[in-house]
Amino acid sequence: MLRHSLNLAPKLFHKLVRNDIKLQRTDNYIARTSSCFHTTTINNNVTDNRLLYDQLCDIVGMDNVSKAEAVREQYGRDESHFNPVLADFVIWPLNTDHVSRISRLCYDSNVAITLFGTGTGLEGGVNALKGGVCLATNKMNQIIEVNVEDFDCTVEAGVTWRELNQYLSDTGLFFPIDPGASASLGGMSATNASGTNAVRYGTMKENVLNMEVVLPTGEVMKAAGIKARSRKSAAGFNLTELFIGSEGILGTVTQLTLRLYPIPETTYLCVCPFQDNEAAINTVVLLLQNGIPLSRIEYVDSHSIRASNQYSKGDLLVKPSLYMEIAGNQTIIDSMVELVKEIVLDNGALDFQHSNIMEERSHLWKARHDLYYACRNFDTRPNIRALITDVCVPISKLPEIILKMRQYLDKYKINGSSFGHVGDGNFHSVITYDPNDSVETGTVFMISEMIAEEAIRLGGTCTGEHGIGRGKIKFLQKEYDTVSLEVMKKIKQTIDPKNLFNPGKVLIIP
Repeated sequence: MLRHSLNLAPKLFHKLVRNDIKLQRTDNYIARTSSCFHTTTINNNVTDNRLLYDQLCDIVGMDNVSKAEAVREQYGRDESHFNPVLADFVIWPLNTDHVSRISRLCYDSNVAITLFGTGTGLEGGVNALKGGVCLATNKMNQIIEVNVEDFDCTVEAGVTWRELNQYLSDTGLFFPIDPGASASLGGMSATNASGTNAVRYGTMKENVLNMEVVLPTGEVMKAAGIKARSRKSAAGFNLTELFIGSEGILGTVTQLTLRLYPIPETTYLCVCPFQDNEAAINTVVLLLQNGIPLSRIEYVDSHSIRASNQYSKGDLLVKPSLYMEIAGNQTIIDSMVELVKEIVLDNGALDFQHSNIMEERSHLWKARHDLYYACRNFDTRPNIRALITDVCVPISKLPEIILKMRQYLDKYKINGSSFGHVGDGNFHSVITYDPNDSVETGTVFMISEMIAEEAIRLGGTCTGEHGIGRGKIKFLQKEYDTVSLEVMKKIKQTIDPKNLFNPGKVLIIP
């Protein structure tokens, strides 16, 4: 058993903010202000509540509570287009007992709690819409144990996936879920995050064996059983998956037990540019239909390639491309690489490059993980903002919706790039705009809405991994039937009857 404390300092992230905007609908859309994108002004009266401040300090110590405006602003924003919305206090618990006592205090005092991991969310999930307390988990950063023989580990919620993999590097194991940002594992469970490995290893849902959760009342529970680390169970309700994807509205995840995997013997990276988007995306479908055991398959459009070459000092051909990885036994993988080469060239690939050199693979995947920043920075106009959205559809519908996004961007002459984990039907678009141009701004949000509606129409979802947060509440109402939404609300009201945990997110609660 391995034990380690990372002693991680809170990280500062450059976040995007935006002013309240009037959405200018075009092409038969009506000009209106969208409540989904409206920033709420909070009355921060609780800041002056000396008694509450003293009680919080009694729990975690004065060094772990802040009411400084600069700190509250840092912890009131994420990577989304939303303005920061500040809590009245930021508090850093150091263990589950701290979280339990904070939760009970806030419950008894009718004070809202908003959770903060590393601030990499993309739907305004950290905005403290009712003020109150921002509970930041980034000092809960212990790797509690690694069970090499059982391929699992238990970590505190503030550990990031990068830090976990760095720690595991000497064990021959790794954790495969890798969203683009260095997100915390607690935050990743909150949105059911995935990443470039999703086609082979799935999402957080498939890789969390158990979790410790503090409920809004301060009660502590083990979701899968008191000591459970088994790969499956038929005992009781699946409470673990109830909390995965709940976006902090049901309680605080303080510990997670995660599945680990052996590092493959051999891994080949393959890069294949195509003449057009349609050929690239259709090849994805064909590869999956042929049962090729891909570990990763990412689609990157030509706009993203151009931005990435500039940002990450690359020299890739500026064409729609597929990045793929095939991993496993050397002999089997060699034959698979040849089969992939044959399929992609037969379907219009302009080139086929492959490498098993770790440095080359690492450089390309770092560039892929940096695509959001590359695409955002490629638009050099002053004061540019970026909206990033994601949807997910059945694999067979992927060509249709990605081409539809490109058509929207070209039709309205909007700067935008698309890329994503197309092996499971999920893709992202980064769309830049000038917030001082009301027509352009309105058009960008209109496109985001239209693509979400299109995904739902095609049997998909308005979000594959970013979550609902503030920005997609109305699309949740379209994606689910009335009965399902009422069941969600009843679960929320049962666990959090005062609606104190992350209020104003995911569900419409009166």
